[in-house]
Amino acid sequence: MKTAAYVEILDREGALLAAAAEAAGSDAEVPTCPGWRVRDLLRHTGMVHRWATAFVAEELTGPRPADALTDLDGAPLLAWFREGHGRLVETLAGAAPDVRCWHFLPAPSPLAFWARRQAHETTVHRIDAESARGGEPSGVGVDFAVDGIDELLCAFHAREKSAVRTEDPRTLRVRVTDAPDAVWTVRLSARPPVTVREDTGGADCELSGPAALLYPALWNRRPFPQVTGDGSLAAVWRERSGVTWR
Repeated sequence: MKTAAYVEILDREGALLAAAAEAAGSDAEVPTCPGWRVRDLLRHTGMVHRWATAFVAEELTGPRPADALTDLDGAPLLAWFREGHGRLVETLAGAAPDVRCWHFLPAPSPLAFWARRQAHETTVHRIDAESARGGEPSGVGVDFAVDGIDELLCAFHAREKSAVRTEDPRTLRVRVTDAPDAVWTVRLSARPPVTVREDTGGADCELSGPAALLYPALWNRRPFPQVTGDGSLAAVWRERSGVTWR
């Protein structure tokens, strides 16, 4: 996907997140994030947006901690969220393609990284906001969902900090049923997972389904559409794959 497409998705998803949060109310529980209320979701996502903006806008070449969470609530919190989201979209849309700044996953360029990462960050948290609001969730495009699965499997869980590990070597397959060639083979062991985007060899367990359902399921926002084989590996993913801020 092109950077401009990610920025367009980020723009739309942030607006949907804010609308769902406003409809739910800041005190509403967030079913997909146990222990969180909508105010927590807005504070966290707004903080991440401002943190990401700083790297691109200020061309920061090393990591830096995020600011403390705001204590705003209600309408002022929503306004604060919308302002920060708008500034992130504006920064990414206006940045030079060759801007140099720190980023933490492999990418064609720093700008491509931040546009992709914030588009997916915001989409997953939009799903959270809509879970608090209730009703029919907004859709996720097939290509974007496949891209998000690829980022999660091939980038996030290729890092040393991934906790998705098994005592003995096992193989997990992830298959999107409505996109050709969208299949990943994940080799699990006592080391970080090793993932290739291909259907190779046997698998102990396969997680499969339409892209729009499998994407949030792998981010632990809904049940897996289909589990074939050893369901204990699906449980390993569910219990150990969470990507935390710290």
